[in-house]
Amino acid sequence: MGGFCMISLRRRLILLSFGLVSIPVAVGQNNQPRLVYDVASIRPSTLNAPTGGIDPLPGGSGYKGEGVSLKVMLSVMYRVPLRQIVGGPDWLNDERFDVQAITETPYSTDDLHLMFQNLLADRFHLRIHKETKLAPAYVLTIAKSGLKMAESLAAHDHNIPITNGGNNEFIGNSVRMGFFCWWLGLRLQNDQRPVIDQTGLSGAYDFKLSFRPQLAPNASMDTNSPEQDNRPSIFDALKDQLGLVLTPQKGPVETLVIDSVERPSEN
Repeated sequence: MGGFCMISLRRRLILLSFGLVSIPVAVGQNNQPRLVYDVASIRPSTLNAPTGGIDPLPGGSGYKGEGVSLKVMLSVMYRVPLRQIVGGPDWLNDERFDVQAITETPYSTDDLHLMFQNLLADRFHLRIHKETKLAPAYVLTIAKSGLKMAESLAAHDHNIPITNGGNNEFIGNSVRMGFFCWWLGLRLQNDQRPVIDQTGLSGAYDFKLSFRPQLAPNASMDTNSPEQDNRPSIFDALKDQLGLVLTPQKGPVETLVIDSVERPSEN
């Protein structure tokens, strides 16, 4: 279909490595099935297409992305801030793609992310590795006053974990700490510090969180509404509303390094 690639994918085998991981990885020795989408497509977006994002499909059946760069895909699917993705050509950030990735049966969010990682490895001939070093970070812990989030009673694994209820008020449903730390890092872009989970919380939690938006550098002081300006900082809101504390200190910071990548071929 002229630039539009439809791939019918089979389940294969993968060797999961730890530490410095090079991706794609060869056929594994543990006979674990390699998670892949049943049908997937990647094509260049139309010329001058607006920047878009990635949205989950209903019922845990995959993802749809429009006008999204490969670098943003990597950030979302590996839950690594853009600033912690290094290497590779300029087009990783500049060129936009439309993506559909669909399964015939529902999967968990973590499995869908792994499928997307495998899709990127296959279609872009992507090879990456992860490096961890001690660097400035925020450490997330439980406040001395105690946790104020409620553990989820019902699973919402196929939904977007945190949604904007409007006016910078956020609603969390079945949010796990790994996702929450990545999300907090996006809210704290000006600080250039990732958020590291040291809460010890292994469950999923529901919450509401409202705070004063962090202004971008050189932004006008009138950017926020008066109501938003009267709200607490994200640090105070986390402590008072959720019972969590962000502490600046050095910690293990993970970087995603691009070793090699190619534009997706046209089939």
